[in-house]
Amino acid sequence: MSPASRRIAHPCLLLVLFLAGYCERAAAVTLSTSSRWIVDQAGHRVKLACVNWPSHLEPVVTEGLGRQPVGAIAGMVVSLGFNCVRLTYPIALATNASLSSLTVRQSLMAHGLAETAGGVEVNNPGFLDLTLIESLKAVVNALGEKDVMVILDNHVSSPGWCCGNDDGNGFFGDRDFEPDVWVDGLANMATTFADVPNVVGMSLRNELRGPRQNPDDWYTYMQRGAEAVHAANPRALVIMGGLSYDYDLSFLAARQVGVSFAAKGKLVFEVHWYSFSDARAWETENANEVCGRAARDFARRGGFLIARGFPLFLSEFGADLRGRDLKDNRFFPCAAAVAAEHDLDWAYWALQGSYALRQGVTGMDEVYGVLDWSWSKPRNETVLPRIQALQRPIQGPGYGEALPYTMLFHPLTGLCAARCAAAAAATTLELVPCNETDAWAYAPPSSTLVLRDATAVGLPCLRAEGRGQPARLGVKACGDALSTWRLASDSGMHVAVDAAPGLGGGGDDAGGMLCLDVGADGRSIVTNPCACLRGDGTCDPERQWFKLVTSTRRVAHRPAALA
Repeated sequence: MSPASRRIAHPCLLLVLFLAGYCERAAAVTLSTSSRWIVDQAGHRVKLACVNWPSHLEPVVTEGLGRQPVGAIAGMVVSLGFNCVRLTYPIALATNASLSSLTVRQSLMAHGLAETAGGVEVNNPGFLDLTLIESLKAVVNALGEKDVMVILDNHVSSPGWCCGNDDGNGFFGDRDFEPDVWVDGLANMATTFADVPNVVGMSLRNELRGPRQNPDDWYTYMQRGAEAVHAANPRALVIMGGLSYDYDLSFLAARQVGVSFAAKGKLVFEVHWYSFSDARAWETENANEVCGRAARDFARRGGFLIARGFPLFLSEFGADLRGRDLKDNRFFPCAAAVAAEHDLDWAYWALQGSYALRQGVTGMDEVYGVLDWSWSKPRNETVLPRIQALQRPIQGPGYGEALPYTMLFHPLTGLCAARCAAAAAATTLELVPCNETDAWAYAPPSSTLVLRDATAVGLPCLRAEGRGQPARLGVKACGDALSTWRLASDSGMHVAVDAAPGLGGGGDDAGGMLCLDVGADGRSIVTNPCACLRGDGTCDPERQWFKLVTSTRRVAHRPAALA
């Protein structure tokens, strides 16, 4: 499409469309919490499946406006399956009038971004003469037109890339982080967006960090910020991050937050998780052992809040989507398994394929971005299912089978195990989208995997038949060694049976065990000697990782499988 053909409307018309009153749309989306779940006004779960979209860097202009029309970007957010954007901003935008009153054109030109300004003129001409705060409103409005929820995230104080221990933005009292100014900024931003229907929450501060950080000041100031936001916008969720780059909420185990609105169901906690938290381990140690340790650490530093009845929002996680980074290739299936196990609300980092200006570099590529450098298509179609598998609720209020069941989630692909659709192969399994999963019954730590299907005759259980052979459903001999499955590795994702050597058991350190595996076709489910269970840091076990996840989501009916 030529630049001229993308000039879809007169600038004044675009401005009217972007900034028109929200009264013409549906009533405001109001979310609350019910124990660990985020719910709507009817009490049904609303799972936040968000993507991060930055507006906090030096120009304070939402990334991508020079690449594509804002409506097209919002449409891509929806087409990729996200229902929410975590939209970042610097607190100075809400406290410094000389900054917020700059126009998009003035800010871009002041940062030497004439080419970006030209791109905005082509793609979003109505934006160039908006002030920076009006520009942010227009982006929120464009997302609202697509029914995309927004969480406003105060990412930094002064505009710029985040984050470093000594960047002056890290903790209360740092050079650029005056607590009173920050509280005023939160109140101003909450007031500005109080009547905007699709702004459903406000994240108080991104990645507190640095040598000054301590829990006592965290309680003092985060509670002040929370009260300011709630007073200005009682409708919004108030989202609190922790210490050490939003990595650590463990201090809440001993002392809970005290806010006046605690009983109103508006408090949510957030945590971040990337491979570089344990980079050396992911690169050199056994991936099963690292994953098991990382999952336990996730529970210690924040996951425990779920059992205490608080929603936990994994507001940043992601990976290099080029597939070339060893630590990310091992980390991401592990993180996806944890996110599925707990059915977390989450926000992927990030939407942007490139930046106008980041750390002094114009046009920098974002290898974690779901969009490519030009913002015109997904960066890597093959890895999108790993993200999209987590977008639908797995359990929670309003998602209701009569009884919980187990689904076999394969985090490397983002697919789930179910009977083959072809009648001739209906006793074998294949990987399918998880909304087409079968319901299984499993009783840890060791039991049969029984197909829970009211239309089937008997209770078909899953059996191993040998190395490289399809795992098969049958109603005979359920309960013997080849149909009694256990979790055989530290990751909790090697689903194994004990097999005699004649059936192909053994290999590596498997001790005669066969594990569920993906066949050479990339779709069928077979059994093979369990690989990479421990010790070897050069071995990649992810093909054999199947996470047994509890679900109450309604299952699609699939053909009965008998033997």
